[in-house]
Amino acid sequence: MRRDFNESLNKMRLLYKNLTFSIISVFIVSGCTTQIPKEAFQLSPESLELRQLQTRRFDTNDEKSLLSAGAAVLQDIGFTIDESETKLGVIVASKDRSAVEAGQVIVAIIAAFFGAQSSIDKEQKMRVSFITSPYGANNKSYLVRITFQRIVWNTQGQVTRRESLDDPIFYQEFFQIFSKAVFLEAHEI
Repeated sequence: MRRDFNESLNKMRLLYKNLTFSIISVFIVSGCTTQIPKEAFQLSPESLELRQLQTRRFDTNDEKSLLSAGAAVLQDIGFTIDESETKLGVIVASKDRSAVEAGQVIVAIIAAFFGAQSSIDKEQKMRVSFITSPYGANNKSYLVRITFQRIVWNTQGQVTRRESLDDPIFYQEFFQIFSKAVFLEAHEI
């Protein structure tokens, strides 16, 4: 009888601990949630312009040739393919470049003349994401979107800038080269 009583008591203690833990967990989780502002999911006019700048439609149902042409163009302009998933229509590439700018060097020299130390941008990593997605009925067209970003480090190894590149000329030139590559790929030239 005493053993049955101890087992019942242990079960009650375990149930009490589990119930207490559950109640505390609910309060903690509910306390962490916040209201999402209504404007959080609204796109700004600038983001729409940037998306239009980064995206082109190609009237083809051959996604593989678009990806092949995209990889070839990226490699031709000096990027190294970091990741590629053709089933998802994604290519990620990068390249390292110097970030030294003449203006910063002049300021650093002038600062050194007066005994002050100044760091300048030293190197940058350019990253690109190339994405294809079906467009329209029966996948007769594909949208190609490309985004360029860069991270800049100074002479002390600190990140000084992380930014998306949004120069319209940059994207226009890429898509001109890419369109030619798609043509050559389609005609197996």
